[in-house]
Amino acid sequence: MVDVYKRFYPFEEDFRDPFSRDRDRIIHCGSFRRLEYKTQVFLNHEGDYFRTRLTHSLEVSQIARTIANYLGLNVTLAEAIALSHDLGHTPFGHVGGDVLDDLLKKSGVKNGFEHNYQSFRVLTLLEKRYKNFDGLNLTYATLEGVLKHSYPYDKPFIPDIVRDYFHMDYHPSLEAMVVDCADEIAYTSHDIDDGIKYQLIDFDTLLSSPLSKRVDYMVSKEGVSRSDGKLYRHRFVAALIKILVEDLINNSKQNSKELKNNKPLCSQIEATEPVAVSFSTTIAKELKMLKKLLRQKLYLHQKIVRKMHAGKECVRALYRAFNEDYTLMPQSMIEALEYRSQHRVVADYIASMTDRYAMKSYHEVYGINLH
Repeated sequence: MVDVYKRFYPFEEDFRDPFSRDRDRIIHCGSFRRLEYKTQVFLNHEGDYFRTRLTHSLEVSQIARTIANYLGLNVTLAEAIALSHDLGHTPFGHVGGDVLDDLLKKSGVKNGFEHNYQSFRVLTLLEKRYKNFDGLNLTYATLEGVLKHSYPYDKPFIPDIVRDYFHMDYHPSLEAMVVDCADEIAYTSHDIDDGIKYQLIDFDTLLSSPLSKRVDYMVSKEGVSRSDGKLYRHRFVAALIKILVEDLINNSKQNSKELKNNKPLCSQIEATEPVAVSFSTTIAKELKMLKKLLRQKLYLHQKIVRKMHAGKECVRALYRAFNEDYTLMPQSMIEALEYRSQHRVVADYIASMTDRYAMKSYHEVYGINLH
């Protein structure tokens, strides 16, 4: 049985339980604070209402805590995983990571870039808060939850030592499974909220989805109609979250025996087996259809695509500049060249940037303003 409380380095515990200490270390680290100015879907400087990686992480945490509580799981572990699951995201959302992945591979770095594994690297290597070791020295269970955030878990670029230590052929803890589902619930609901508010998608389009129709029916029973404008949008988003959370809890409770047997917080379920925390077949199918609709009608909206194109060009340009002249990077990055390849250090530096800092750096290096 794996010791889910163990850490890489000896560390004296205090009055907090191990997972509370993990959560606190995450909240106080620089990578967490920078999430405030990292894009979720809509560029942060375009409007004050848009979600960012920080607000998204908080919403995932709230939803994960609720689900974990009702399933009798460790709420604090779920919270710690939720708050740290996006620490490795680049500026400009997923497109920033896609560009870095492509650039690294073209530079001969086979492992490329993947944001879930980057989050793990932030927690174990890139954050520097202690004298005697790198990383935050979190518990096995928290790190496993971040490393195995998305299926399949065993990616080809994961080093053998990490693969063996975290048993990549097994599912993560049930708390980690909860966070994975909470992430899906959070981004689907708040992307709809942001998209509707800024008129990038409308309810006529959304209501072609079976799940949206189900949500609309629930809202109508409250006596709220589409003519109520902002109130309808708020009730629609709340009802969508409610439907998804209740379905997930009710469906997962059917695995109650399995849930009770996993109290050690360490999954003994092989990764080839179905996950114990999941939506019902019907809701899973409807949610998939809704996400496909959002991709076609919202995420590929011209206004978003154009802004993200500018972000991609910014990442490409910074990668080129820092590799041509590494002295453009701060001293801490230059010192890291002693331990890691220059391409990887450059990618780590760019990945750590907020949207506005990346654009500011681009302006300083090239004398061009992207705004």
